[in-house]
Order: sequence, then structure tokens, then C-alpha cells
Amino acid sequence: MKPFLLLGLGLLSATALSHPSFAASDARTLQIVVSKDRQSLAVYDGDQVVATSKVSTGKRGHTTPSGIFSILEKKVYHESNLYSAAPMPYMQRLTWSGIALHESNSVPNYPASHGCVRMPKAFAKMLYQMTERGVHVVIADRPLVPQPFESTMLFQPQAAPPPALFSGIELRPMTASFLPQAQPLQVATNDVTSIQIPQAQASLAPPVDQSPLSILITRRGLRENVRDLQGLLNGMGFMAGTPDGMLGPATVQAIEDFRKAHDIKTTGGLVSPALLKAVYAAAGKGEPPNGAIMIRQSFKPLFEAPAIIAEPQEALGVHFFTANTIDRISGKADWFGMTLDDDLTREAKKRLGITSEAQAQSLDAAGQALGRISIPDEVRHRIEDLLTPGSSLTISDTGVGPETGNETDFITITNGGALGKKARRVRHR
Repeated sequence: MKPFLLLGLGLLSATALSHPSFAASDARTLQIVVSKDRQSLAVYDGDQVVATSKVSTGKRGHTTPSGIFSILEKKVYHESNLYSAAPMPYMQRLTWSGIALHESNSVPNYPASHGCVRMPKAFAKMLYQMTERGVHVVIADRPLVPQPFESTMLFQPQAAPPPALFSGIELRPMTASFLPQAQPLQVATNDVTSIQIPQAQASLAPPVDQSPLSILITRRGLRENVRDLQGLLNGMGFMAGTPDGMLGPATVQAIEDFRKAHDIKTTGGLVSPALLKAVYAAAGKGEPPNGAIMIRQSFKPLFEAPAIIAEPQEALGVHFFTANTIDRISGKADWFGMTLDDDLTREAKKRLGITSEAQAQSLDAAGQALGRISIPDEVRHRIEDLLTPGSSLTISDTGVGPETGNETDFITITNGGALGKKARRVRHR
């Protein structure tokens, strides 16, 4: 990872370098925070401000989406294929549907872009030199500042070998087959004895792959439920086909056959809570999980596992944490966190079974959300063995959104902005 040093930079008058002598060891620990209210951008390393600038975000009708992003692609010079080949120098892409950071010669003190984040020339060039692919970008309506955060739920680096694996928890490779243009990955069966996770060695050496992890903890969606149903039904002799999370003809027929065999009513939809509970019970798997933890590395799915979310009627909210420093001798990681305003629609709350947002709107919303989440010990050990600086954890109610796909980290949108229309039209700006 390339180091950078902020010294002797000529900046525009609207651009401030808060700590001109500050140096960071690598770009992975940087976070870029954009405030749409203040039309400003700040670069943080932990809670240390590295640089600031004015920006211009999307105007009315082309609002820049709020949420959690990362830099997917960088080009010194790029031309828009949406807006008459408009130049976008020092382009740093945030979504494959057209949102980016880039230089502009028009950066007024108000929203004026078609959805991108415009920056003055000198600052755009400087920021381009500081960053690399994977650097996190948070766009919010109000100013946010990363704060040091401690919780027993936050992962710490392994300083010793983890305990032996439990025998009853399934850990499977992630599948990206539900994402646009994604290629299916190999999916493990539900026979937990066939899944092996390498034990960590008794070594303080860092992981071989130093790329940061991208971790998402969220409520289980239809894809995860269907995929596990397929595996469980197959194991009981109801031929549901390959566990791919898709409700194909074989899966639908297997569900109907199971319902008839166990006299389950067809209320609440094809994949109802009653069906899930009955299938898990028949397979001897206990209660079905209501959450999922998913891990990516280098923009590719790595693995995922079940999670339990207590008090599921309460919204979790949207929280973003990054690991700044990793000390494997002490087994300590320094985490910094931010809570974003979320905009759950009435339909989303009904679909997710959320009846209260009191905890998500409290002063300790992040801590309460972390305290309600449980994951298998072996999943925690696997993550902590791979933890490197810049690794991130997102907590969200709404699952994996449509912008998360090939060659992305987990992209969490807290309001649609200009994204909805553009995401359906084009793959690149």
C-alpha cells in the first residue's frame, strides 16, 4: 500500500489542509466524509483530519445519494457517457451506475452537479494522489466525524490460535449469483461436516492477504432464506435443486411437497416464517436465523454465515466502523465509528417486521445495535485472523442493495437520491 505525505501542497483558497505536517503510513486507513448540508468534504485518518475542501453535490432532481461507498476505480481523465462526454478529471468512482468524485471548474457553494461530487482542481488532484481503490467514502446529509469506539462485538486481531470449530454451524462461501452480471461461486452443501475452515497458526504474523475486509451484518433476506431452504430440503429428500437462492421450478415444487408432507398451510407467501420454522425443525437445525454476516475482500465475496439479531422488531439503524490500527502482539484494534441517518420507508419496515425505531434514533444507537447481534465463535475467529488496517463493518437493516455487485465492497444507500433512475439506465458514467 502506498504511503503519502501531505507537504508543500498548493491548494485553492476554498481548500484547507488542517494538518500540513501529518503523514499516514498507508491509504487503507483513510476515510472520506462528504456533508451535503455544508457542501464540504473532509479526509480522516481515524479521527484525525487530514484535509478538507468545499464540494458541489447533486442538484434538485439529481440528488447525490447518501450512504457508505468505497472507491471502485480511478482515472486521471474520464469523460461522462451520460452528459455529452463532459470531462471528469481525477475521477474516483463510487458506484458502477455513475456516482463519482471528480474535478470540476464549477464548484459553487451549493448543489450543482448531476449526482457526482465535484471538487476544485488542486484538491481533486491531491486527493487522487492520496487514495487508492477501496478507500471508504461516506456521504451524509449532515456533517459526521469518526469517533473512537469500543465494544466487545467489534473484532480484535488474533494473537493466539482460535478454539476448535463448533460442529453445528455452517460457514459457506458467499455467492454473488443474485447480483447483476455476476458469476455464481461454488456453494457449500448443508452438510456441516464437509466444510473446513483452516485453523489459525500460533503466530503473530499478519495475514498473507493484506487487503482490508469489508463486513456487512444485516437482516436475512429472501435470497439467504431460499438458499438455506434448498440445502435443508435437499438433505431431507425433497429435491430443490442447487442451493442458489433462486425460486426456480424445482425449488417451488420441493416447498409444496414439504408443505403437503407436513400439513403446513400456504399463508404468508411461498417462503413464510411458518415454513422456515417447520423446515429448520424437521432438519434438526433449531430456530431459523434472522440475520446474516457477509465478508468481502478485494471486492470479491469471501464467505458468509448466519447471525442472530435480538429484538428484531427494533430497527438497527445504519452504522459504519473502520479498524485503524492493528496490533497483533496485544491483540488490539482501534475502531472508529459513525452513525448515518436512515430513511426506512413504511413498506420496508413492514417487510422487515420493524415496528419501532426508538433504539436506532437514540444517542447510543451504535452500541445498542452491536449489543443485539450474535455470531458464531468460529466466524469471529476467522474474521479476526484476517483483520488488517482499513477493514470495515457495516450494520444495516436493509440487506444487500442493488449497487453491491461485481468488483464492489458492500454499498449501503440510506436514501436513493439520483441513484434509482441511473442504476436502471446505465452501468458507467
